[in-house]
Order: sequence, then C-alpha cells, then structure tokens
Amino acid sequence: MHEVGLARQVLDIAESAAKEQGAKAITKVGLRLGAMAGVVPDALSFAFEVARHGTMAEQAVLEVEYLPLVCYCESCQAAFEVDDRFGIALCPSCGEPSAEIRQGMEFTVSYLEVT
Repeated sequence: MHEVGLARQVLDIAESAAKEQGAKAITKVGLRLGAMAGVVPDALSFAFEVARHGTMAEQAVLEVEYLPLVCYCESCQAAFEVDDRFGIALCPSCGEPSAEIRQGMEFTVSYLEVT
C-alpha cells in the first residue's frame, strides 16, 4: 500500500512549510487528487490518520479535492471530462480518440491551516 508513503510525504511537505512560517501546529491539510493519480482515497485517508501521530499535524484534518480526468481533443480544440478512466477517451463531439490529458494526474498539497 503506497498510500502510507504518500501520506508521510504529504506530512513532510506540510511540516516543512509550517515550520518556515513559525507555526506551532497544523490543523488542516488540503490536497488536490486527480482521478488518474493512482491513489485509493480511502487508503490515503487511513494512512494520513495513522501517519500524523507524533507530528505537527497530529490533530489535522485532511481535506481532499477530487479532480476528474479531463482530456483534450485536437480536432475540436476542446477539453472534455472522461467518466471511464480505464477506457479510451473519445471526444463526445466528434468521436476522435484523445491521448492528451489536461487534468487528472494531480497529487499536490494545495493549502495548510496552521496555528
């Protein structure tokens, strides 16, 4: 389960940023998670709950913004959301396949709330 390692990395990033700001504790960690990031959301939440003990984020809440997969059609020059992340991304307007991903690979710490 690589989510444990990911949770630890998120906490390392959060603690580093909080210490730079002179914070005493982290109360909330915001994360942007794309549909194609290869992360199981429930496993990540559980891993965060376990990994936060003994850190500045011991009481922190993990807030995750889930981002859908969005591809781009070269023919139509338009972005479109893909519901089936394991299927072929076909443009809903012209039916052409698309391999250009515009959104959905994200795994980033987007914000922190600290005291």
